[in-house]
Amino acid sequence: MEGELTGPAILGNTLLGIVAAMGFAFGAICSAISGYISMWVAAQSNIRVASAGRRSYGEALVICFRGGAFSAVLNLTLCIVGVTTLYLIMYMLFCKGENSPTENTWQVLNATEIPMLLVGYGFGASFVALFMQLGGGIYTKAADVGADLVGKVEQSIPEDDPRNPATIADLVGDMVGDCVGSSADVFESVAAEIIGAMILGSTLANESGMDSYHATKFVFFPLVVHAMDIIVSSIGIAFVGRTRDTADSDPMKQLQKGYRIALALSVAGFFLITHQLLGTPDNPSASFQFFLCGVVGMACAYIIVLSTQYQTDYAYGPVQSIAEASTTGHGTNIIVGVSVGMKATLVPTIAVAIAVLTAYHLGASTGIGDGRNAGLFGTAVATMGMLSNAVYILSMNNFGPIADNAGGITEMSMQPESVRDVTDRLDAAGNVTKAVTKGYSIGSASMACFLLFGAFMDEFSEYSGLPFEVVDIAKPEVLVGGLLGSMIIFYFTGLAIAAVGRTAHEVVLEVRRQFKENPDIMTYKAKPDYERCVALVTQAALREMRYPGLVCVVTPITVGVIFRFVGEATDRPLLGAEVLASYLMFGTVTGILMALFLDTAGGAWDNAKKYIELGNFGGKNSEAHKASVTGDTVGDPFKDTAGPSLHVVIKLLSTTILVAGPLFIAKIKPEVGGL
Repeated sequence: MEGELTGPAILGNTLLGIVAAMGFAFGAICSAISGYISMWVAAQSNIRVASAGRRSYGEALVICFRGGAFSAVLNLTLCIVGVTTLYLIMYMLFCKGENSPTENTWQVLNATEIPMLLVGYGFGASFVALFMQLGGGIYTKAADVGADLVGKVEQSIPEDDPRNPATIADLVGDMVGDCVGSSADVFESVAAEIIGAMILGSTLANESGMDSYHATKFVFFPLVVHAMDIIVSSIGIAFVGRTRDTADSDPMKQLQKGYRIALALSVAGFFLITHQLLGTPDNPSASFQFFLCGVVGMACAYIIVLSTQYQTDYAYGPVQSIAEASTTGHGTNIIVGVSVGMKATLVPTIAVAIAVLTAYHLGASTGIGDGRNAGLFGTAVATMGMLSNAVYILSMNNFGPIADNAGGITEMSMQPESVRDVTDRLDAAGNVTKAVTKGYSIGSASMACFLLFGAFMDEFSEYSGLPFEVVDIAKPEVLVGGLLGSMIIFYFTGLAIAAVGRTAHEVVLEVRRQFKENPDIMTYKAKPDYERCVALVTQAALREMRYPGLVCVVTPITVGVIFRFVGEATDRPLLGAEVLASYLMFGTVTGILMALFLDTAGGAWDNAKKYIELGNFGGKNSEAHKASVTGDTVGDPFKDTAGPSLHVVIKLLSTTILVAGPLFIAKIKPEVGGL
C-alpha cells in the first residue's frame, strides 16, 4: 500500500535513535574491554618471554606468540558474543512472533529486518577504536621518538637503556599503541563487517522472496564464519611449537607455517559452511559460487600478507635498499623510504580490485534476485573469507609488542648479549608481523567499505521509500562531497602526525633536562624520573586525540545535513545521501592508499635500522645507523599513529553515516524516513 510503513522505519525516528544509542554504548564497552584484555595479557607475557630467552630461542618464541594468541582469541570471542547478544535483545524486543499481536506493540519486525538495528554497535566499536588507535599511537610514538633522538643519537646509549628517562614510557606505549589499539581495530573491523554482511544478506533474502528458514541462514552466515575462525586459527596457533631450527633461524618461518595451516583449514571450513547455509532450493549451485567468493577473499588476504612481508622484512631488497641509502646520509634514507612506501601500494590495490570484481560477478551469477544484491553479498562473503583467519593475524600482531617489551626488559635488567640477541630477532619479526597486520587490516577495510557502502544504500532506500542505486558525480554537489572526503583523509593524517611531533618535542626537552640537571644518571648513580615522562605523554595523548577524533565524526554529519537542506530546497530529496555516498567513496579510496603508504614506509624504515644494527653497513653507532634512526623516527608516527588510525577512520565514516542515516534524507512522506 502507498505510504505504508515497512521495515525499521515503522519504529519511528525517536525509537530508532534510542536503539542506535543502546547499540553504540554496547559496542563501545565491548571494544574497550577487548583493548584492556590485550594490554593485560601483554603485560603478563613480557617478563615470561624475557625469562624464556635466557633458556632457549624456541621457548621464547612459543611463549611470545601464544601470549598474543590468547588475547586474540578472547578479542574475537567477545566480538561474536557481543553481536549475537545484541541481535537476540533486539529480536526479543521488536520481532513479531507467529501468534503475537502486531498492533500497539513494538514487536512489528521480521527476523531479517533486525540487522538494520545493529549499526549502532559497529559505530560504538569504531568510535572507541579510533581513540584507542589515535591516543595510543600518540602515546607510544612520542615516547619512542623522544627516547631514540636523545638516547641513541645524542647520548649513544642502547635502545631501552635504563638510564633513558623515556624508556618506561616507551615500553608502556608499546602495549597501549600496538596491543590496545590494534585489538580494538580488529574488533571493530570484524563487528562492522559482520553487521554489514548481515544487512546485505537480509536484503538479498527479502528481495528474492526466501522463506524464513533460508533467510535466517543468510543472515547468520557471517557469525558462523567467525566462530569457525576461532577454531581454525587456534589449530594454526598450536602448530607454532618449539622449533628445532638453529639459533639463527627466522621466526617468520614458524609463524608463516602456522598461518598456512590455518588458511588451509579455513578453506575446508568455508566450503562446509557455504554448503550448509548459502544454498537455496531454487539455486542449489549458489553455495559453491559463494564458496569461490570466500576463496577469492582468502587469496587476496594471502597476497597482501606476502606483499607486506616483502616490503618490510629486512631479508628482502626494499628494506636493504633503505639501509644502503643510509650510508650516504639522512636525506637519502628518507627519500628511498618514501619511495618504498609509495611503490608498496601497487600489489595490495590490484589484489583488492581483482577480488572485489571477481567476488561481485561470482555473486551476481548465482541467479538469486536481480543480481545486484547478490553481487554485493558476494563481496561480503569475500570479506568474510579474508577475515576467516583474523584471530591468527591478530595473534601475529600482538606477538610484536610482547617481543619488543621483552627486549626492553632484558636490556634494563642487563642480561647477557645472547639473551638480547634472541629478543632482537623476535622483535624484528614482530615489526614484520605488525606491518602484516596493518596491511591485512587495510585490505579488509577496503573490502568491508564496499559491503558497508551497499548496506548504506540499502538503508537509505529503506528509510526514504525511494530507490537509491546511482551516485552521479557529474552533479557539482556530489563532486564537492567527494573532494571533501579526500581532503579529510589528508587533514586527519596531518593532525595525527603533528600531534606526535608536538608531544615528542616535549619528551625530548624533558629527557635533555634530566640528563643535564642530573649527570649521575649516565653513571648509574642516580635513577631517572620515569614517572615524569609517563605523565607527560599520557596527558598529551589525551589532549591531542580529541580534535582529530571530532573532525572525523562531525564532518560527515555536517556535510550530509547541509546538502540534505540544499536538496530539500531544490526538490532533490536524496541529494544529501548522494553527497555522502561520494564523500564515502572518495574518502575510502584516498584513505586506503594513504594508509598502505604510511604502514609500509614506517615498517620498512624500522627494519632498515635493525638490519644495520645486525652489523651491516657499519653496525651500531655508525653514520649509517644514525641516518637509519632518523628514518625510523620519521616512520614511527606513520606506521603506529596515522596509518592505523586511518584504518578505523575509513570504517568510522561508514558507520557514522549508517547510524545517522535519517538525518540526511529530505522529507518525502510524513510517515517514512526523514526528520
